[in-house]
Amino acid sequence: MTTTRRTAICLTAACVGGVGALGACSSQEETTGARIATSDVPEGGGVIRDGVVITQPRPGEFKAFDARCPHQGCAVDRVTTEAIACPCHGSQFALADGAVTNGPATTGLTPRTATVDGADVVVS
Repeated sequence: MTTTRRTAICLTAACVGGVGALGACSSQEETTGARIATSDVPEGGGVIRDGVVITQPRPGEFKAFDARCPHQGCAVDRVTTEAIACPCHGSQFALADGAVTNGPATTGLTPRTATVDGADVVVS
């Protein structure tokens, strides 16, 4: 079994802070990739699947980001025409580059690679 960096951090949190410290660890593990039909990603919006956010800020342009908020590790839960939003503390991020548009997060979402393969967007 391979232990990811996130798993190691979560195990440390459980030992040091008790079970209550595992809240941020309940989000999905690091993913190796996602595949979604381009038609499922709305123009000027996006979707959240398999631990990643896939957006289409402009027609035919796809971007991808890790779905974990850099503030405290909560999973972002919605994408609107204005922003990618985190439910835990209200941080918001830009569709085009994942940059912070509203804190408390101080850094943007971690970018992933989005590649169009036929009728699908493949995230790595």
